[in-house]
Amino acid sequence: MTDHLITAADLAASLHTDHPPIVLDVRWRLGGPDGHPDYVAGHIPGAVFVRLDEDLAAHGDPRAGRHPLPEAAAFQASARRWGIDDGDTVVVYDDWQGYGAARAWWMLRDAGLAASVLDGGLAAWRAAGLPLEQGEIVPAPGSVTLHPGRMPQLTIDEAAALAASADGVLMDARAGERYRGETEPIDPRAGHIPGAISAPTSENVNADGTLRTAAELEARFAALGIGDGPVGVYCGSGVSAAQEVLALAVAGRDAALYPGSWSEWSQHPDRPVATGAQA
Repeated sequence: MTDHLITAADLAASLHTDHPPIVLDVRWRLGGPDGHPDYVAGHIPGAVFVRLDEDLAAHGDPRAGRHPLPEAAAFQASARRWGIDDGDTVVVYDDWQGYGAARAWWMLRDAGLAASVLDGGLAAWRAAGLPLEQGEIVPAPGSVTLHPGRMPQLTIDEAAALAASADGVLMDARAGERYRGETEPIDPRAGHIPGAISAPTSENVNADGTLRTAAELEARFAALGIGDGPVGVYCGSGVSAAQEVLALAVAGRDAALYPGSWSEWSQHPDRPVATGAQA
């Protein structure tokens, strides 16, 4: 375990301390139904539901991508609504490869909060035989003050420059068939940013949804050509890429997130597109 991850057993124990963490349920599926009904049916005791599309993203010009980061004031209002105060620690979880949880983890860390992801998500909690709670948790409003800007991120121009650089690597976290341009179910153009390498997030997790060990992840990224230079990550809309940033952090590597990702890049006809298996 690292300070980025927490086990189900350690989370369960922490809930009975004098200062338990704030627990956030970030169940979400790309193109799927809202996770709120499942949350109401059963969640980790005390967990507050977070709507990724509303709380962890902004909406406006499609050219900015499908899940651009919200304004700092809007995110602070959400964090206070979740009951977070200054000095609190936060644990986030989901039920789908850590995508929603990692997005929340990245944003909370970027804002200066101590945040961890429940390794293996809700499935790990259930597998440990730990109890679930039904209904809605509405906490007393918190008073946290956020200080965003702690995590590195890339603009569209910086992503292009990194992909073209000789010493850095831009990683594409989407499924291989989307990278190669064989299919594109969501965004207007198929393919990848020229120079980016394919690094699907599915290869960061075990069959039970837990992240692979730090040594395994380090070996995986080394095999992909990740060296000592700068590293950036993008995906479809900046959500699953956060899981790759988390995996890189567990492996001891800092990486920049390109929040606009392919959903921004593909909206700009002047941006080139590559297809096939090669960067």
